[in-house]
Amino acid sequence: MPNIYLIKILILTGLSFTTAFLLTPMLTHYLYKYKMGKAIRNTGATPVFSALHEHKAGTPTMGGILIWFTTLILALFFFYVDYFFPSSTLGFLNFLTRPETILPLSCLVATALVGLADDFIDIKSLGKGGLKMKHRLLIYVVIAIVGALWFYYKLGWDMFHIPFVGNVFIGWWYIPVFVFVIVATAFSVNEIDGLDGLAGGTLLSAFTAFGAIALIQGKINLAALCAVIAGALLAFLWFNINPARFFMGDTGAMALGVTLGVVAMLTNQALLLLLIGFLFVAESLSVILQMLSKKLRQGKKIFLSSPIHHHFQAIGWSEPKIVMRFWVVSGVTAVFGLVIFLLDKGL
Repeated sequence: MPNIYLIKILILTGLSFTTAFLLTPMLTHYLYKYKMGKAIRNTGATPVFSALHEHKAGTPTMGGILIWFTTLILALFFFYVDYFFPSSTLGFLNFLTRPETILPLSCLVATALVGLADDFIDIKSLGKGGLKMKHRLLIYVVIAIVGALWFYYKLGWDMFHIPFVGNVFIGWWYIPVFVFVIVATAFSVNEIDGLDGLAGGTLLSAFTAFGAIALIQGKINLAALCAVIAGALLAFLWFNINPARFFMGDTGAMALGVTLGVVAMLTNQALLLLLIGFLFVAESLSVILQMLSKKLRQGKKIFLSSPIHHHFQAIGWSEPKIVMRFWVVSGVTAVFGLVIFLLDKGL
Protein backbone atom coordinates (compact mmCIF):
# COMPACT_ATOMS: atom_id res chain seq x y z
CA MET A 1 0.00 0.00 0.00
CA PRO A 2 1.71 3.23 -1.14
CA ASN A 3 2.39 5.65 1.69
CA ILE A 4 0.78 8.43 -0.36
CA TYR A 5 -2.65 6.91 0.26
CA LEU A 6 -2.07 6.84 4.00
CA ILE A 7 -1.01 10.48 3.84
CA LYS A 8 -4.22 11.32 1.95
CA ILE A 9 -6.35 9.64 4.59
CA LEU A 10 -4.51 11.28 7.48
CA ILE A 11 -4.79 14.73 5.88
CA LEU A 12 -8.53 14.28 5.27
CA THR A 13 -9.05 13.08 8.85
CA GLY A 14 -7.25 16.13 10.20
CA LEU A 15 -9.12 18.50 7.90
CA SER A 16 -12.43 16.95 8.88
CA PHE A 17 -11.71 17.28 12.60
CA THR A 18 -10.52 20.87 12.21
CA THR A 19 -13.47 21.88 10.02
CA ALA A 20 -16.04 20.35 12.35
CA PHE A 21 -14.33 21.82 15.40
CA LEU A 22 -14.37 25.33 13.90
CA LEU A 23 -17.99 24.99 12.79
CA THR A 24 -19.19 24.01 16.26
CA PRO A 25 -19.36 27.52 17.80
CA MET A 26 -21.54 28.74 14.92
CA LEU A 27 -23.80 25.70 15.11
CA THR A 28 -24.24 25.82 18.88
CA HIS A 29 -24.87 29.58 18.76
CA TYR A 30 -27.70 28.98 16.30
CA LEU A 31 -29.14 26.03 18.25
CA TYR A 32 -29.17 27.93 21.54
CA LYS A 33 -30.35 31.20 20.02
CA TYR A 34 -33.37 29.63 18.37
CA LYS A 35 -34.01 27.29 21.31
CA MET A 36 -33.60 24.03 19.43
CA GLY A 37 -33.61 22.19 22.73
CA LYS A 38 -34.68 18.60 23.19
CA ALA A 39 -37.88 17.97 25.13
CA ILE A 40 -37.79 14.85 27.31
CA ARG A 41 -40.90 12.79 26.77
CA ASN A 42 -42.98 12.29 29.90
CA THR A 43 -46.15 10.55 28.77
CA GLY A 44 -46.13 8.02 31.60
CA ALA A 45 -45.20 5.17 29.26
CA THR A 46 -41.48 5.47 30.09
CA PRO A 47 -41.28 6.60 33.73
CA VAL A 48 -37.72 5.35 34.33
CA PHE A 49 -36.34 7.06 31.22
CA SER A 50 -38.17 10.32 31.99
CA ALA A 51 -36.86 10.42 35.56
CA LEU A 52 -33.28 9.70 34.54
CA HIS A 53 -33.17 12.28 31.75
CA GLU A 54 -35.37 15.08 33.05
CA HIS A 55 -32.34 17.27 33.76
CA LYS A 56 -31.32 17.18 30.08
CA ALA A 57 -34.43 18.98 28.87
CA GLY A 58 -33.51 22.03 26.81
CA THR A 59 -30.10 20.78 25.65
CA PRO A 60 -29.94 21.44 21.89
CA THR A 61 -30.27 18.52 19.53
CA MET A 62 -29.39 18.36 15.79
CA GLY A 63 -25.67 18.16 16.61
CA GLY A 64 -25.34 15.47 13.95
CA ILE A 65 -25.40 18.29 11.41
CA LEU A 66 -21.77 18.83 12.34
CA ILE A 67 -20.82 15.36 11.11
CA TRP A 68 -22.67 14.99 7.83
CA PHE A 69 -22.31 18.64 6.78
CA THR A 70 -18.54 18.53 7.32
CA THR A 71 -18.33 15.31 5.30
CA LEU A 72 -20.44 16.81 2.50
CA ILE A 73 -18.56 20.09 2.16
CA LEU A 74 -15.15 18.40 2.13
CA ALA A 75 -16.33 15.88 -0.47
CA LEU A 76 -17.76 18.57 -2.74
CA PHE A 77 -14.86 20.97 -2.25
CA PHE A 78 -12.14 18.54 -3.26
CA PHE A 79 -14.30 17.05 -6.04
CA TYR A 80 -14.73 20.45 -7.72
CA VAL A 81 -11.09 21.38 -7.15
CA ASP A 82 -10.11 18.19 -8.95
CA TYR A 83 -12.72 18.81 -11.66
CA PHE A 84 -11.84 22.41 -12.46
CA PHE A 85 -8.13 22.25 -11.62
CA PRO A 86 -7.03 18.70 -12.49
CA SER A 87 -3.36 19.59 -12.19
CA SER A 88 -3.80 21.00 -8.69
CA THR A 89 -2.15 19.17 -5.82
CA LEU A 90 -5.34 19.57 -3.79
CA GLY A 91 -7.17 17.47 -6.35
CA PHE A 92 -5.36 14.47 -4.92
CA LEU A 93 -7.61 14.77 -1.87
CA ASN A 94 -10.75 14.15 -3.90
CA PHE A 95 -12.50 11.03 -2.62
CA LEU A 96 -15.87 11.32 -4.37
CA THR A 97 -16.13 8.53 -6.94
CA ARG A 98 -19.06 6.58 -8.39
CA PRO A 99 -17.89 3.02 -7.56
CA GLU A 100 -16.99 3.72 -3.93
CA THR A 101 -18.42 6.84 -2.33
CA ILE A 102 -21.31 8.44 -4.23
CA LEU A 103 -23.86 5.96 -2.85
CA PRO A 104 -22.83 6.08 0.83
CA LEU A 105 -22.49 9.88 0.72
CA SER A 106 -25.90 10.21 -0.94
CA CYS A 107 -27.46 7.94 1.69
CA LEU A 108 -25.75 9.93 4.44
CA VAL A 109 -27.14 13.26 3.25
CA ALA A 110 -30.60 12.01 2.26
CA THR A 111 -31.18 10.25 5.59
CA ALA A 112 -29.69 13.18 7.49
CA LEU A 113 -32.22 15.56 5.95
CA VAL A 114 -35.08 13.24 6.94
CA GLY A 115 -33.65 13.04 10.47
CA LEU A 116 -33.30 16.81 10.56
CA ALA A 117 -36.98 17.20 9.75
CA ASP A 118 -37.81 14.66 12.46
CA ASP A 119 -35.72 16.54 15.02
CA PHE A 120 -37.40 19.83 14.10
CA ILE A 121 -40.90 18.34 14.42
CA ASP A 122 -39.99 16.81 17.77
CA ILE A 123 -38.70 20.13 19.09
CA LYS A 124 -41.75 22.08 17.99
CA SER A 125 -44.12 19.50 19.46
CA LEU A 126 -42.22 19.52 22.78
CA GLY A 127 -41.31 15.86 22.61
CA LYS A 128 -44.81 14.65 21.78
CA GLY A 129 -44.30 14.35 18.04
CA GLY A 130 -41.65 13.33 15.56
CA LEU A 131 -41.50 10.21 13.50
CA LYS A 132 -42.73 7.02 15.13
CA MET A 133 -40.56 3.94 14.90
CA LYS A 134 -42.73 2.39 12.19
CA HIS A 135 -42.27 5.53 10.09
CA ARG A 136 -38.52 5.46 10.62
CA LEU A 137 -38.37 1.80 9.64
CA LEU A 138 -40.33 2.59 6.49
CA ILE A 139 -37.83 5.31 5.58
CA TYR A 140 -34.92 2.94 6.24
CA VAL A 141 -36.55 0.33 3.99
CA VAL A 142 -37.11 2.79 1.12
CA ILE A 143 -33.51 4.03 1.23
CA ALA A 144 -32.22 0.47 1.57
CA ILE A 145 -34.22 -0.69 -1.46
CA VAL A 146 -32.76 2.13 -3.57
CA GLY A 147 -29.27 1.15 -2.42
CA ALA A 148 -29.92 -2.54 -3.03
CA LEU A 149 -31.11 -1.93 -6.58
CA TRP A 150 -28.04 0.25 -7.22
CA PHE A 151 -25.72 -2.49 -5.97
CA TYR A 152 -27.49 -5.30 -7.83
CA TYR A 153 -28.22 -3.68 -11.18
CA LYS A 154 -25.65 -0.86 -11.49
CA LEU A 155 -22.66 -2.40 -9.75
CA GLY A 156 -23.53 -6.04 -10.48
CA TRP A 157 -23.21 -7.29 -6.90
CA ASP A 158 -24.70 -10.74 -6.27
CA MET A 159 -22.11 -12.27 -3.95
CA PHE A 160 -22.10 -12.30 -0.15
CA HIS A 161 -18.89 -12.91 1.78
CA ILE A 162 -18.76 -15.37 4.66
CA PRO A 163 -15.49 -15.25 6.65
CA PHE A 164 -13.31 -18.36 6.21
CA VAL A 165 -15.76 -19.68 3.59
CA GLY A 166 -15.50 -17.13 0.81
CA ASN A 167 -17.91 -15.37 -1.51
CA VAL A 168 -21.24 -17.12 -1.89
CA PHE A 169 -23.43 -16.48 -4.94
CA ILE A 170 -26.91 -15.50 -3.77
CA GLY A 171 -28.30 -13.92 -6.95
CA TRP A 172 -31.38 -11.75 -6.48
CA TRP A 173 -31.42 -12.64 -2.77
CA TYR A 174 -28.74 -9.98 -2.51
CA ILE A 175 -31.51 -7.35 -2.56
CA PRO A 176 -33.41 -8.50 0.58
CA VAL A 177 -30.11 -9.23 2.35
CA PHE A 178 -28.94 -5.70 1.59
CA VAL A 179 -32.23 -4.21 2.84
CA PHE A 180 -32.04 -6.22 6.07
CA VAL A 181 -28.45 -5.14 6.80
CA ILE A 182 -29.22 -1.45 6.25
CA VAL A 183 -32.47 -1.43 8.23
CA ALA A 184 -31.02 -3.45 11.12
CA THR A 185 -27.93 -1.25 11.35
CA ALA A 186 -29.91 1.99 11.17
CA PHE A 187 -32.36 0.79 13.82
CA SER A 188 -29.54 -0.34 16.13
CA VAL A 189 -27.56 2.90 15.87
CA ASN A 190 -30.72 4.88 16.54
CA GLU A 191 -31.26 2.85 19.74
CA ILE A 192 -27.74 3.36 21.09
CA ASP A 193 -28.04 7.14 20.79
CA GLY A 194 -29.22 7.84 24.33
CA LEU A 195 -26.33 8.98 26.55
CA ASP A 196 -23.75 11.75 26.18
CA GLY A 197 -20.99 10.49 23.87
CA LEU A 198 -22.34 6.94 23.62
CA ALA A 199 -23.38 6.87 19.96
CA GLY A 200 -20.45 9.03 18.87
CA GLY A 201 -17.80 6.87 20.51
CA THR A 202 -19.18 3.53 19.36
CA LEU A 203 -19.69 4.83 15.81
CA LEU A 204 -16.13 6.15 15.81
CA SER A 205 -14.81 2.63 16.52
CA ALA A 206 -17.01 1.11 13.82
CA PHE A 207 -16.14 3.61 11.07
CA THR A 208 -12.44 3.41 11.93
CA ALA A 209 -12.52 -0.38 11.67
CA PHE A 210 -14.32 -0.38 8.34
CA GLY A 211 -12.05 2.38 7.09
CA ALA A 212 -9.09 0.11 7.81
CA ILE A 213 -10.81 -2.79 6.05
CA ALA A 214 -11.53 -0.64 2.99
CA LEU A 215 -7.91 0.54 2.93
CA ILE A 216 -6.56 -3.01 3.03
CA GLN A 217 -8.95 -3.95 0.22
CA GLY A 218 -7.56 -1.10 -1.89
CA LYS A 219 -10.79 0.92 -1.72
CA ILE A 220 -8.89 4.11 -0.98
CA ASN A 221 -11.74 6.56 -1.49
CA LEU A 222 -14.13 4.56 0.67
CA ALA A 223 -11.46 4.45 3.36
CA ALA A 224 -11.11 8.22 2.97
CA LEU A 225 -14.86 8.70 3.42
CA CYS A 226 -14.77 6.65 6.63
CA ALA A 227 -11.79 8.73 7.78
CA VAL A 228 -13.62 12.00 7.13
CA ILE A 229 -16.64 10.77 9.09
CA ALA A 230 -14.34 9.61 11.89
CA GLY A 231 -12.61 12.99 12.01
CA ALA A 232 -15.96 14.78 12.27
CA LEU A 233 -17.08 12.33 14.96
CA LEU A 234 -13.96 13.16 16.98
CA ALA A 235 -14.82 16.86 16.88
CA PHE A 236 -18.42 16.08 17.77
CA LEU A 237 -17.30 13.98 20.76
CA TRP A 238 -15.13 16.83 22.04
CA PHE A 239 -18.34 18.77 22.70
CA ASN A 240 -20.69 15.83 23.31
CA ILE A 241 -18.87 14.27 26.26
CA ASN A 242 -20.87 14.53 29.50
CA PRO A 243 -22.29 17.07 30.12
CA ALA A 244 -23.09 17.36 26.43
CA ARG A 245 -23.14 20.74 24.76
CA PHE A 246 -25.58 19.31 22.24
CA PHE A 247 -27.06 15.96 21.24
CA MET A 248 -26.55 14.09 17.98
CA GLY A 249 -30.26 13.86 17.19
CA ASP A 250 -31.88 11.80 14.46
CA THR A 251 -30.13 13.88 11.82
CA GLY A 252 -26.93 12.19 12.96
CA ALA A 253 -28.01 8.78 14.25
CA MET A 254 -30.28 7.89 11.33
CA ALA A 255 -27.75 9.04 8.75
CA LEU A 256 -24.71 7.38 10.29
CA GLY A 257 -26.56 4.11 10.87
CA VAL A 258 -27.64 3.84 7.25
CA THR A 259 -24.19 4.87 6.02
CA LEU A 260 -22.41 2.34 8.22
CA GLY A 261 -24.59 -0.41 6.77
CA VAL A 262 -23.82 0.72 3.22
CA VAL A 263 -20.08 0.78 3.97
CA ALA A 264 -20.31 -2.75 5.37
CA MET A 265 -21.94 -3.91 2.13
CA LEU A 266 -19.44 -2.03 -0.06
CA THR A 267 -16.58 -3.83 1.68
CA ASN A 268 -18.58 -7.11 1.44
CA GLN A 269 -18.00 -7.63 5.16
CA ALA A 270 -21.54 -7.30 6.50
CA LEU A 271 -21.16 -10.34 8.78
CA LEU A 272 -18.22 -8.67 10.50
CA LEU A 273 -20.59 -5.85 11.37
CA LEU A 274 -22.15 -8.23 13.90
CA LEU A 275 -18.83 -8.24 15.77
CA ILE A 276 -17.49 -4.76 15.04
CA GLY A 277 -20.89 -3.33 15.93
CA PHE A 278 -21.58 -5.81 18.73
CA LEU A 279 -23.02 -3.11 20.99
CA PHE A 280 -25.43 -2.00 18.28
CA VAL A 281 -26.70 -5.58 18.13
CA ALA A 282 -26.98 -5.79 21.92
CA GLU A 283 -28.90 -2.53 22.09
CA SER A 284 -31.46 -3.49 19.46
CA LEU A 285 -31.88 -6.99 20.91
CA SER A 286 -32.58 -5.52 24.34
CA VAL A 287 -35.35 -3.39 22.85
CA ILE A 288 -36.87 -6.31 20.94
CA LEU A 289 -36.71 -8.65 23.95
CA GLN A 290 -38.27 -6.00 26.17
CA MET A 291 -41.15 -5.49 23.75
CA LEU A 292 -41.76 -9.23 23.37
CA SER A 293 -41.64 -9.77 27.11
CA LYS A 294 -44.20 -7.04 27.77
CA LYS A 295 -46.54 -8.46 25.12
CA LEU A 296 -46.16 -12.15 25.95
CA ARG A 297 -45.81 -11.90 29.75
CA GLN A 298 -48.68 -9.52 30.59
CA GLY A 299 -46.55 -6.40 30.84
CA LYS A 300 -43.60 -7.95 32.68
CA LYS A 301 -40.23 -6.48 31.75
CA ILE A 302 -36.78 -8.04 31.46
CA PHE A 303 -34.93 -4.77 31.92
CA LEU A 304 -35.81 -1.82 34.14
CA SER A 305 -35.60 0.29 31.01
CA SER A 306 -34.50 -0.32 27.45
CA PRO A 307 -32.28 -0.02 25.45
CA ILE A 308 -29.90 -1.76 27.78
CA HIS A 309 -27.77 1.31 28.55
CA HIS A 310 -30.82 2.79 30.30
CA HIS A 311 -31.08 -0.40 32.38
CA PHE A 312 -27.54 0.10 33.65
CA GLN A 313 -28.40 3.70 34.39
CA ALA A 314 -31.51 2.64 36.30
CA ILE A 315 -29.55 0.24 38.55
CA GLY A 316 -27.22 3.05 39.60
CA TRP A 317 -24.35 3.23 37.12
CA SER A 318 -23.33 6.80 36.39
CA GLU A 319 -23.69 8.02 32.82
CA PRO A 320 -19.92 8.54 32.26
CA LYS A 321 -19.22 5.04 33.62
CA ILE A 322 -21.68 3.45 31.18
CA VAL A 323 -20.33 5.41 28.24
CA MET A 324 -16.68 4.73 29.00
CA ARG A 325 -17.29 1.00 29.47
CA PHE A 326 -19.26 0.85 26.22
CA TRP A 327 -16.40 2.65 24.48
CA VAL A 328 -13.97 0.03 25.80
CA VAL A 329 -16.20 -2.79 24.56
CA SER A 330 -16.66 -1.16 21.14
CA GLY A 331 -12.91 -0.69 20.77
CA VAL A 332 -12.21 -4.32 21.65
CA THR A 333 -14.87 -5.72 19.31
CA ALA A 334 -13.63 -3.45 16.50
CA VAL A 335 -10.10 -4.85 16.93
CA PHE A 336 -11.45 -8.43 17.02
CA GLY A 337 -13.35 -7.73 13.81
CA LEU A 338 -10.18 -6.49 12.13
CA VAL A 339 -8.23 -9.53 13.32
CA ILE A 340 -10.84 -11.88 11.86
CA PHE A 341 -10.75 -9.92 8.59
CA LEU A 342 -6.97 -10.23 8.40
CA LEU A 343 -7.03 -13.95 9.23
CA ASP A 344 -9.73 -14.49 6.63
CA LYS A 345 -7.50 -12.82 4.03
CA GLY A 346 -4.50 -14.86 5.14
CA LEU A 347 -2.52 -11.80 6.20
